[in-house]
Amino acid sequence: MQTSRVTSTIAALDRLDALRSALDGVALPLSIAGADAARDARGAAVRQIDDYVEPRLRHLDAPLLAVVGGSTGAGKSTLVNALIGVPVTRTGVIRPTTRQPILLHSPADAAWFGSTRILPRLARVTGVVREAPASRAGEEPDAAQIGSVVLVADDRVPRDLAILDAPDVDSIADENRLLAAQLLAAADLWLFSTTANRYADAVPWRLLDDAAARDITVGVVLNRVPAGAEGEVEADLRQMLELRGLGSAPVFVVTESPLDDRGMLPAAAVAEIRGWLAGIAGDRAERARIAGRTLAGAVGRLGVTARAIADARDEQVVTAADLRGTVDTAYDDAADRVGDATRDGVLLRGEVLARWQDFVGTSDVFRTIESWYSRTRDRVVAWFQGRPTPPVEVEHEIESGLHAVMVDEAGRAASDAWQRVRQSAVGRELTAGADLAHPSSALSERASLLVRDWQLALMELITEQAAGKRTKARVMSLGLNVITVALMVVVFASTGGLTGGELAIAGGSAVVGQKLLETIFGEDAVRRLAAQARDDLDTRVRALMGAEAARWDALLTPVEQGASGDVLRDAAAELEAAMRAVATAPDAPESDTARSDTARLDVASPAARSRALLPSELVEGEALDDAAPAAEAPLDGEADDVRELERGTPRERDAGHDR
Repeated sequence: MQTSRVTSTIAALDRLDALRSALDGVALPLSIAGADAARDARGAAVRQIDDYVEPRLRHLDAPLLAVVGGSTGAGKSTLVNALIGVPVTRTGVIRPTTRQPILLHSPADAAWFGSTRILPRLARVTGVVREAPASRAGEEPDAAQIGSVVLVADDRVPRDLAILDAPDVDSIADENRLLAAQLLAAADLWLFSTTANRYADAVPWRLLDDAAARDITVGVVLNRVPAGAEGEVEADLRQMLELRGLGSAPVFVVTESPLDDRGMLPAAAVAEIRGWLAGIAGDRAERARIAGRTLAGAVGRLGVTARAIADARDEQVVTAADLRGTVDTAYDDAADRVGDATRDGVLLRGEVLARWQDFVGTSDVFRTIESWYSRTRDRVVAWFQGRPTPPVEVEHEIESGLHAVMVDEAGRAASDAWQRVRQSAVGRELTAGADLAHPSSALSERASLLVRDWQLALMELITEQAAGKRTKARVMSLGLNVITVALMVVVFASTGGLTGGELAIAGGSAVVGQKLLETIFGEDAVRRLAAQARDDLDTRVRALMGAEAARWDALLTPVEQGASGDVLRDAAAELEAAMRAVATAPDAPESDTARSDTARLDVASPAARSRALLPSELVEGEALDDAAPAAEAPLDGEADDVRELERGTPRERDAGHDR
């Protein structure tokens, strides 16, 4: 069973929302090659979804928006005034002329353009047309009002097609250029104005190339053409349009003409343009074709943009992974060096070795294990119980030595990681303002806790191993602390798995400890105990180094989190598939379900659906009664700030008060 077009449109809206969320959630914080362009593209894509794609998909039958754009001095405002027949937007030689964009619409379309369903980020200001020369029309340029659009309702504007005078695309003001790009991205069709002197410039062609990529309907106005040169200039421009994939775009030549005392072009100069716009406005099928074509092109362009941003996102993740790998390697190397220090006898030098050798010796030859055990037990017990407490106990010396090695190596790792990361420009920018070249202030305390916890774990390990009565008795006779010290000595003086004669070569001081443990537990058990103790220590040391390395999370996690490149690619593909389903879905008979679905398409403005048509009605171009509704309730977000575009004379103001 095929899904109706309304239901398919709802599904497409869901996929569009998923793509927007993915775009909004993608992280591009690192300043690597292409990141700036990707961030700009992401922002532009999100704005276009909000400004155009979502409201147009939700309301395919809404009035069209024709944006008049072009370079500085291309005569856009003069053109708009001529199209309306009265000065409504300011002209002049001082740049920038247009600050606030002027949106001219039929009074019948006020509900649509007064709401925030399109261009939701721009505040609405309602303007009133007053008779005045073009040089004083509109409002004074005001940078503080750049985030608003002036709405002007006039009966001379055809219903179902509004005209927006946008700022210069190459304005000297950054905010004007950004706003011009945003408005052009929200247009259903462009009326692009250039001049005979500037039609070959790079700036207009960048925009026209974008129009070709989006497959948007474009009308090109070749303005201020010297009399007699129209044919030559138009032919050259048409050839350039053909090469750029815009060969079907209509070209309107406006011959350079003197302006009247109001700064207006002769009406005949723009008659062809006015007729083209009026023809579109009055032809429902043509409006549907233009809206559908522009929407499809915008969605297709979104897919291309999303995939490019996904590639940039992948680069960010790879760079972050490289940086994290650099940090992890520095701390892994530190953990390896600590492990080496626990196996090469370094920790048994000095006081530890002296105190251990003092009471057990290393050169006695024992005839039997039992006699050796007895003599050793007596010597050890006497040492611990009969002699005065040593100045520094063996346990404390081992703890201090292991602690010092870990703190030193963690400090070396911090310095190594810092220097390696900052070898690259992106690393230097990432670490600006951070201080990770030194170990954390809590390192020493955590290292001390690690040693104590490890010693307690050894005691538990020995207790578990001493399960038999005889073994337990031997452990009790010597004391758990002595056995633990002996095990630590074996761990620090032996190399993995070596015993007996090999052990003597590696470190004679551990032979007695090894023999003592083997007498109590057996050779295999001692080997297992030493291996387990060493592995446990290695695990704890790596966890300590990992905690130090985790301080880099504050810098790297913001890069790693967020939507992945694949999420963006999948969201784009799913939206494209959903739009294909909308294009091929059959019309469903009107039913309660269909009416419910249609209502869901207009959840943004339940108070007033001025033109509640199914998308299928527009796509198929069926006949429609274009009569204006008798009355419409104001919509949420509708403009409520009314300003006069020209204050006029005192008599005109008084007349306004009388009304």
